[in-house]
Amino acid sequence: MFMGEYQHSIDDKGRMIVPAKFRESLGPTFIVTRGLDQCLFVYPKEEWSVLEQKLKALPLMKSDARAFTRFFFSGATECELDKQGRMNLPNNLIEHAKLEKDCVVIGVSNRVEIWSKQMWENYSLQSEESFNEIAEKLVDFNFDL
Repeated sequence: MFMGEYQHSIDDKGRMIVPAKFRESLGPTFIVTRGLDQCLFVYPKEEWSVLEQKLKALPLMKSDARAFTRFFFSGATECELDKQGRMNLPNNLIEHAKLEKDCVVIGVSNRVEIWSKQMWENYSLQSEESFNEIAEKLVDFNFDL
């Protein structure tokens, strides 16, 4: 399981250090793709396979399903760590997440997310303000803290 929040930076070549706590669970190669809320999603290969099967099961005749699947898979790339524990992010993913020098890497259960520092701070502030309201809505899903 991935959890925690880490401050990192991305260099001019698109390289970013992956938090040491995440490296073993990600494995030697992993998948990075466009995520929701203008961040990047990073999946270990096993989790990617599970997600791939779920997306394949979406109804091909539904335009929303086709659009989401296109968006998700077309942005996906396989990455690996170099000897310094860095991954190299392609430009299209850097642009999608508006990554600049300062980044935030967070663990979210079965995946890692990469955010620009500014986007994460904005998102966190908005989410914190409505955290109680969100928690109350989750009761509808039989979710209990």
